[in-house]
Amino acid sequence: MSPQKSERPREESRIPKPRNSAGRNVPVAITVGIALAALALFAVFMGPWLWYPLLAVVAAMATWEVTRRLREKDWLVPTIPLMVGGQLIIWLPWAFGVLGLVLGLIVTVFAVLVTRLFNNGAAVGPNDWLRDASVGVFIAAWIPTTLSFGAMLSTLEIDSGVDPRLYIISFMMCVVASDVGGYAAGVFFGRHPMAPAISPKKSWEGFAGSMILGITAGICAALFLIDRPLWFGIAFGISMVLAATLGDLIESQFKRDLGVKDMSNLIPAHGGLMDRLDGMLPAATVSWMLLVLV
Repeated sequence: MSPQKSERPREESRIPKPRNSAGRNVPVAITVGIALAALALFAVFMGPWLWYPLLAVVAAMATWEVTRRLREKDWLVPTIPLMVGGQLIIWLPWAFGVLGLVLGLIVTVFAVLVTRLFNNGAAVGPNDWLRDASVGVFIAAWIPTTLSFGAMLSTLEIDSGVDPRLYIISFMMCVVASDVGGYAAGVFFGRHPMAPAISPKKSWEGFAGSMILGITAGICAALFLIDRPLWFGIAFGISMVLAATLGDLIESQFKRDLGVKDMSNLIPAHGGLMDRLDGMLPAATVSWMLLVLV
């Protein structure tokens, strides 16, 4: 009689299985993400002479992407004034600081208002002027203005001995950490929706992952890159996560209002340019404020 075989079941793998779909081609997304990060870091290390032109090109492309989507949905947003004015908002601060940014924004806003006002000529009154002009002003504040703060970080001199390029690396590091932490925690543990009416896939578990990794990145940046105390690193990390999360929610609602999934298909496995910049834009502004005011 053969010996009785053990009835003990095999132990299941201890590795947690994803609760939610990744929602993208992960290998392609990682490859493209690394390439974009390498381009950004190269521009950062080359200094303002390459960082400013890169952000100027990004501002033009992102503005065109958003206005194109709006025009597809019959919003008559003045594209040319926004693109030209966006360049003023990006470049004037290099010479005139925040005053240049304010002047560029004022000129852009008036150009948008007037252009849309006379869209049909002086003899025919415009339709939906308030709606289209308002979203044009929103775009001017949303894209080139926030990018301008990111550009000004490259010339920020507030601490002797700290290379301004490290400020850019610090805020980008925190936003990337927030994205990675939120994505991983959301895929594996996401159960409780954070704002289901705006972004159904964003969960509180993912937000917790963003906070953990974002604060860790903020502490590392403060202690090892920009020579700031521990408490500043914690505050910096929290601020970057909050700014990136709100930026993501704003862009999600923008797309929801338009009834589109992505801003475009410009970046493989990522969507449009604004789908990658949504968290970076407000984070750049908040980081400049924190570094200057605190």
